[in-house]
Amino acid sequence: MKIAQLSPLWESVPPQLYGGTERIVSYLTEELVRQGHEVTLFASGDSKTAAHLKPCCDRALRLHDNGTINRDAPNILMQEWALGAESGQYDVVHSHLDFLSFPMSRRAHAPVVTTLHGRLDLPELPPIFNEYSELPVVSISNAQRKPLPGANWAGTVYHGIPKDLYSLHERPGSYLAFLGRISPEKCPDHAIEVAKRVGMPLRIAAKVDAADHAYFKQKIERLLDHPLVEYVGEINDAEKNDFLGEAAALLCPYDWPEPFGLVLIEAMACGTPVLAYRQGSIPEVIDHGVTGYICDNIAEMAQAVAGLPLIDRQRCRDVFEKRFTVERMAKDYLHLYESMVAAPHRPRLLTRPASHARVGAIHTLTPQADVA
Repeated sequence: MKIAQLSPLWESVPPQLYGGTERIVSYLTEELVRQGHEVTLFASGDSKTAAHLKPCCDRALRLHDNGTINRDAPNILMQEWALGAESGQYDVVHSHLDFLSFPMSRRAHAPVVTTLHGRLDLPELPPIFNEYSELPVVSISNAQRKPLPGANWAGTVYHGIPKDLYSLHERPGSYLAFLGRISPEKCPDHAIEVAKRVGMPLRIAAKVDAADHAYFKQKIERLLDHPLVEYVGEINDAEKNDFLGEAAALLCPYDWPEPFGLVLIEAMACGTPVLAYRQGSIPEVIDHGVTGYICDNIAEMAQAVAGLPLIDRQRCRDVFEKRFTVERMAKDYLHLYESMVAAPHRPRLLTRPASHARVGAIHTLTPQADVA
C-alpha cells in the first residue's frame, strides 16, 4: 500500500527525548516499511526514517532556538502537501494531528483516518467532532472514547513498541521510578509521598514543559530535596531500558483520564510492574495482580508496594509480547487501512446547508459533485 503518515512537528520522529506521539509514529512507520509498504512520512527535517521523508520544517519545533518563529506556518504547509491536490497518490493518509487536520481531511483525494492521541474530555471538543462527524477517527483505548461517544469511531488500536527495544530485567531493583512529564495531572508529588511512606528511593526522569514551569517551581522543586528522591531530568530510549528495568516498580499516580500511557508498556517490556491509579485506560492496559496493581489513592499505592514480590517479571514481559508489540499495532492499522480503501468512494468535497450553521449542532452533510 501507499501510505502517508502525518506527524506533529513539535518533536522529531523519533523524538530525541520525550515525545509519545512522535515515538508511536516512528514505530508504526518503520514497521510498515519493513513489511514492504511504500510510506511517506511528513515530519520535521531532523527525523530519521526508512520511509520517504517529506520535511515540513528544518528541525523539531520544540528544539528550535532561532528566536521567535511562526510554528503554524510549517503545520499548514504539511497539511497542504499531504491532504491537498497531491493526496490522491496515496491509498490512505494517516494523520496524527488530532482535529487540526480535519478541515483539509474533508477535502483530501484519498481516505484519511486520524488517530486521537490526547484527552477528549475538554468542553471545546464536542462541537468540532459534531462538525466533522463524517471523518473516521481511531482511539488508543476504549476509555478515551467516553467523552465523545458520537464521534465516527473506526476502531481502537492500542499502542505497540518493538520487541527488541527493551529487554527483560529478571531481578527487580531497590528503587521506585517515575517517568514522563512534571505536570499537575501526572501527580509527581503523589509518587514522592508514596516513596516516603514506604521508605524506598524514588528516581524521577521527566521533562518540564514551559506551561508547567510555574507548577514545578511552586509545588515540586522543594520536594526534590528529600534524601529519598533523585531527579535525573529527561532521558532517551537507551537510558530508559536500565532506568525502568532496574526499578522495583513504575509509579503512575495520574489524576486525569489517561488516553493510553505508553510508559506502562515500556515498563512491561522490561518486566517491571506498574502501580497506577484507576484512571482512563489504566484498567485496559494493566492486569491487576499480574502486570501491576491498580490503586485509588496514595494509601493503596503505598500498600501495593508490599505486593511487588508477588508479580512475576517474566509474566509482565509475556503480556507485553502478546498485547503490545509494534507488529500487532501495525496489523491492526493495516486492517483498518484496507477496510477504508475497500469502502465505496467518498466525495472529496463536503458542505453543510446554511440553515445548520449553528455552533455545536450536529450537521447533516451534503456531498458536492466530485470535480474531475
